[in-house]
Amino acid sequence: MKPMALILVIGGGGFIGSNMVEGLAASGDHRIVVCERFGPDEKWRNLIGVPVWELIAPQALPAWLGENHQELEAIFHLGGISSTTEDDAGLQLEQNYRLPLMLWRFCSDRGIRFFYLSSYATYGAGEHGFDDDLSLPSMLRLRPLSPHGWSKHLFDLHVAQCVAAGDAAPPQWAGLKLFNAYGPHEEHKHVQRSVIGQMIEQAVHTGSVRLFRSQHPNYADGEQLRDVIYVKDCVAVMLWLLEHENVSGLFNLGTGNACTFLAMAHAVFAALGREPRVHFVDMPETIAPNYQYFTEARMGRLRDAGYIAPFTPLKEGVKEYLGYYLAR
Repeated sequence: MKPMALILVIGGGGFIGSNMVEGLAASGDHRIVVCERFGPDEKWRNLIGVPVWELIAPQALPAWLGENHQELEAIFHLGGISSTTEDDAGLQLEQNYRLPLMLWRFCSDRGIRFFYLSSYATYGAGEHGFDDDLSLPSMLRLRPLSPHGWSKHLFDLHVAQCVAAGDAAPPQWAGLKLFNAYGPHEEHKHVQRSVIGQMIEQAVHTGSVRLFRSQHPNYADGEQLRDVIYVKDCVAVMLWLLEHENVSGLFNLGTGNACTFLAMAHAVFAALGREPRVHFVDMPETIAPNYQYFTEARMGRLRDAGYIAPFTPLKEGVKEYLGYYLAR
């Protein structure tokens, strides 16, 4: 009998990664190997109840790849540094550029499928839109505002150059420009949790939600806009890609519909069955210069590739997430 496929999830204990591990496990067709660095936080709780085949530390990754590449079907690189405010460019480059570059070359040489997370931060202030166009002219127009966005963009740009030149590539590959994801298993991120995750905690424990005042003349307080996506939809897209080996490319991973911060807050209070209580605070000076007032993914390329499933409506996703939060 043919053994179940071996799939490696790098960052499989983190927010997106642990949800993906759960999704893979639910399909029952895979031996799931998780590469993760665990510390004093409670990230380890994200893998409770999940049948992980093997757990390896990041420093053991090169040796493990050398020993297991013949059985390996696919790599999901869902780790790296997700903080958009981490200002150590060298650290960002190590995790968000050099590691995926090594994995890209490894998968290209050995015929292994490769999937990785990019970021909406690659779009910078959005002055050139949020179009996941892989052509070099479009890629070179982008101006990321942070080391995080720059490091992610560098790897996207490398992929674009490989594709343009017809260089060796994995048999299937996909880069996913993740917008603002929210949902279960992000508790260990603390201040880096999603806006919705922080709103839920504030509403449950204090009865009110804090939002930043706007410093932009075109946006009233609370009317700043974000494209937010429920984490289960992120997993659904990645599982769909795994099932469709003929689909490769760079794709936005959002919903295509931006919503206001006030709408998010109202969804939280509606899920709690309470009247909204929102108050506004000044935006920290460290955030203001690079603050994005509008993000909205263009989803045409993913739809054109064949992904037709609907995305979870905001109120529905928030209600489900709140249930998880209260139970936990």
